[in-house]
Amino acid sequence: MNSALARVPTRSGSRYLQQLSKHWSHSLAVEFTAEHSRIVFPRDSRGADWPADGVLTMTAQPETLDVKIDASSPEHLDALKGVVARHLDRFAFREAPLSFDWT
Repeated sequence: MNSALARVPTRSGSRYLQQLSKHWSHSLAVEFTAEHSRIVFPRDSRGADWPADGVLTMTAQPETLDVKIDASSPEHLDALKGVVARHLDRFAFREAPLSFDWT
């Protein structure tokens, strides 16, 4: 599994986490609370038991939004990093662009 983690500086992490989770809950498997979210990006639309290409987890901290992506390949990881950053920037338009220092 290929993974990346970013601690995004923001005091609005819970709000962004919830907005993005609700946004993707219409088309992806999403579980979330105000502090934690897990979103599964499927390989295709064969059903809920099909192996995932990626999993996004977000944890809202007082000063950061911790964003972790696990992906099936380095290429998919890079693609998901871009998708997640662009979507979070849309919800964080008042303070965008957010700082993603992926490790």
